[in-house]
Amino acid sequence: MLWKSRAKRMVIKCGLEAAHLLAATGLMRNARGRGAIFTLHHVRPHEPHAFEPNAHLEVTPEFLDAALTRLARDGYRFVALDEVPALLSGPRGDQPFAAFTLDDGYRNNLVYAYPIFEKHAAPFTVFVAKGLTERTHTIWWETLAPVLRKAETVRFDFGAGEESITLATSADQYRAFSRFANHVHRSDESLATAKIDRLARDHGIDPEELVDDLVMGPAELNLLEASPLASLGAHTISHRALARLPEAEAREEMALSADHVTEITGKRPGTIAFPYGTREATTRREATIAAEMGFKVAVTTQPGIMQPGLPGGTTYLPRLSLNGLYQKPRYVSALASGIPLKLIGR
Repeated sequence: MLWKSRAKRMVIKCGLEAAHLLAATGLMRNARGRGAIFTLHHVRPHEPHAFEPNAHLEVTPEFLDAALTRLARDGYRFVALDEVPALLSGPRGDQPFAAFTLDDGYRNNLVYAYPIFEKHAAPFTVFVAKGLTERTHTIWWETLAPVLRKAETVRFDFGAGEESITLATSADQYRAFSRFANHVHRSDESLATAKIDRLARDHGIDPEELVDDLVMGPAELNLLEASPLASLGAHTISHRALARLPEAEAREEMALSADHVTEITGKRPGTIAFPYGTREATTRREATIAAEMGFKVAVTTQPGIMQPGLPGGTTYLPRLSLNGLYQKPRYVSALASGIPLKLIGR
């Protein structure tokens, strides 16, 4: 499984290199559309480990700085996320736009990302999950990584009875992480997360303490939002996949998350990011609910560039990931060009 992951990364890197070369020649210029929305999670100095299952969710401050520098050099205008609907409905300008978003409200967004956005005068939106801000929920992927890194074996019930999982090598750890992730996404997510939390406590790791270490509280979010460049958006309560919830529960997750942001900022958020954001986790049902609730922009993590008339409208917008596995400024140019998506037929 590890070799397949490495092979996939190599293919993606080759595709990005090819797209970069095509973009540099000026070919397929129309592929970039009107602009792009970029998504990030962690922005912090890298601490290397042999086992890094969440490496794709983390970029260094230096890379973020280089990415913004590159986009500015490529002619992109940095805009706030809530400007995107007007930019899509209005006449096409000569200058493409770039909007920046950060999911989950990690503290390093304030410590490391904010000064970089300020340096480049780039607006950005941080999506806040009420359960994480209030420390009533945990983050299973953040909990699981140190458990699998620390333990030699773990015991867990994936649904067919408790079994022992060997973690002798990094390949074992990656295989185990994949099994846990599949379990979370294919069973009751709340129950699966609770089981992972119990496993962590059995191995001396406190899931609630991890959230407290990693995620901003209301006071920090309020401090961040005081900047004219920053805005807060909703990100549900529990960070569960909304498409797998009954409609009434999905609505409650979205509404209470918006209420929470309103309490912090005094303003109703006009933006929301769907947890996970994949096709399996987020459907057009959620886009419809978001529109009915008055959200002007709702974003997925499905890759795409900004064009008028996107399916799902402005409450089902794609984003491009500033991915920790591909931290080269030329890859940012390649992604923003839209050429990689054209090459794979999207």
